[in-house]
Order: sequence, then C-alpha cells, then structure tokens
Amino acid sequence: MNIFAKTDVKYKNQNSPKILQQLFDEAGIGINGPNPWDMQVHDPLTYSEILSKWSLGMGESYMDGRWDCEKLDEMLTRLLKYDINMRVQGLAKARFLFEILRARLVNLQSKARAFQVGQKHYDIGNDVFELMLDPLMMYSCGYWEFTNELGQAQEHKLDLICKKLQLKQGERLLEIGCGWGGLAAYAAKNYGVNVLGITVSKEQQQLAVQRCKGLPVQVELIDYRDLVGKFDKIVSVGMFEHVGEKNYPLYFQTVDQLLDDDGLFLLHSIGSDVTISRTDPWIDRYIFPNGKIPSVMEIGKSIEDIFLVEDWQNFGQDYDKTLMSWHENFTKNWSQISSKYNDRFYRMWTYYLLSCAAFFRSRQGQLWQIILSKRTRASTYRSIRLSAP
Repeated sequence: MNIFAKTDVKYKNQNSPKILQQLFDEAGIGINGPNPWDMQVHDPLTYSEILSKWSLGMGESYMDGRWDCEKLDEMLTRLLKYDINMRVQGLAKARFLFEILRARLVNLQSKARAFQVGQKHYDIGNDVFELMLDPLMMYSCGYWEFTNELGQAQEHKLDLICKKLQLKQGERLLEIGCGWGGLAAYAAKNYGVNVLGITVSKEQQQLAVQRCKGLPVQVELIDYRDLVGKFDKIVSVGMFEHVGEKNYPLYFQTVDQLLDDDGLFLLHSIGSDVTISRTDPWIDRYIFPNGKIPSVMEIGKSIEDIFLVEDWQNFGQDYDKTLMSWHENFTKNWSQISSKYNDRFYRMWTYYLLSCAAFFRSRQGQLWQIILSKRTRASTYRSIRLSAP
C-alpha cells in the first residue's frame, strides 16, 4: 500500500483561509502549488486543524493523511526559517501560550515522570531502532566532517567523546543515559575503562546488557537523581533534553557530587538558538513527552558556581545529515516491520524525523559538546577536535 498516494480530489488555493495562505506565502510555500515543498491538501479539515491547534494540528493532520508534501523536510525548514511560531494567531496562539504556562507551573520532568519517556518512546520496540540506526545503535548526532557514511560518523563521534574525556585504562566512567550501550561498549573496548550506564528504558537496558556482555560494563535501570558513588569521568549523550529547566540545578549538583575532584564531565546535548519556555506540543504528545531543549543562557546560569567550562563545540548542522540518514534507513527497511506497525505510525515517524531535520537545517537547533570541570582540577585542559582518519 502506498500511503502517500494522492487522492484525485484537488482543492484550489482559494479554499484555504486567507491568514494561513498569507503565512505560507511569506515563507515561500504554496497550498496545492507546483513546488515539491508545497503542501498538497487532500481534506479541507486540514485548515481548521492547523488554525485551531497549530503545530499539533499540522502534525496530527499529516499523520491522518489529510495532506502530503513531496519535500516535507524542505517545507518545514522554510516555516522554521520564517519563525512561523512567532506569527501564530487565534486559537492556535492560545494553545501556544498555554504550553508556555504549563511548562512554567509544572515540573514536567519530576522523578514521578522520569520513566514516561522511556515507556512511550524508547520502549516502542527495539526493531524500529535497529533498522533505522547504525550498527552501534547510536541515537544521537553523528560527526560527519570526514565521512559520508552513518556508521563511520557515529564511530567518529564516539572517538571524539573518548578523546575529549581523556579516558585512561582502568578509569571509572559514568554514562547518564546510555541508550543501547553503544558508547559504553566502545569506551570499554577501545579505552579500557569500567563503565556504569544508566537508562529509564527497560528495552534499552535489556539490549544494552546483551550487547555489552563480556565487557566491564554495568547497565542499570535508574533515574540519575538516585545515583551514588564517585567516578573519574562522566558523560551524558542525548539525555539532557529530558531533564527540564526546573531540574537543571539539581542535575548539575548531582554530577558535581558524583565526579572526582580532578575529573571531567562531557555534556552532549541538543540546544536552542534562543531560550524557549515550551516544548513543541506535537513532539511532546507523540515523540518525547516532558522534553525541554536548553539554551546557552539556561546552561550557563545552571552551572555557575558549580563547574568551569573547559570547551564548548557546536556541530548542529551534522544533526540534519544524521536525521536524514535515519529517515532513509527507516523508509528503506519499513517493509520488515510494516506488519507490526500501522500506516499512521509510519507517517508519525516520518514527520518526526523530517521535522527534526528541518529544526537543525533552519539553524534553530544546535548540537553542543561541552566539557566541564571543577575548580579543584589542577591539570590544564586543551581543547580537542577530531583529525582526519
């Protein structure tokens, strides 16, 4: 079944609300236009969905097959470059403001909610991630400077992380948010460290234990706030987006307590070009519940009087390439799992991957690797960048 097959019914531009057409026009997007980035509307209910719920309505109506776009990533990139969220009106604006108020009043990332993202996203089925990701199953941005192949980009990222942390034989490494054990296994094999990885996903833990069998790697199902002990180095890759601004101080205080006085902490996180007070409601409902992307200001304020910044690198544009590679793998291998997941899931996952690619392509999204240390560290830190293999 071709779920992108277009209906024979065509709706002319004049059937779309003027305010929506004006917004799209200014972003260079047509409705039922000839360009591959134009929105092709099959059902006029799409308009009321978007105007009443904005990004939530746009994503849901796409999932329901009410509209399509040949170059969905390019369409969404144009909307984000135009800062379309700042031009929302009517009911959609009310919902937008409600999300901001909700984030300010409620701790969406409390300990009681900590495992929700694992249950809703990471536990959907390892088969989805196995067919989409590289052999090491790294679910974070690769490093593409010296390669055009996803697996190599992820290995280069892992080696860059290990070098930045200055890992040494026999050291104890804590990984906060270890995924399926890719980094833990790589660091243990190639740098001889002992690793404790933690996750809030049962599916991730089970597979990570299998993949790290025979290595000095321990994988625990635990929230970071419950950790005790001391570690030479600490790393967190793609987990900080689930911490939430209300918990930033506690997060960094926890890392401070766990890290040796002469240790290093590497934070690998998506970042926002500006401080935002809400999560996109579609992403929050269907992909990453209770998420929050930090800004430079929020991180800086939270680490003051706790850590020193030794290095801060941004390669956010590499996330566009990573996501497009995941999307290519997902669509290419979809037939292997299509009997288990329905067409709406396929459209949801497509919208997720391509909208995130647009987020980074528009430069709203950043990817930061930050090296932090305590004032008690005596050694001088020299910034490290990956050299050509």
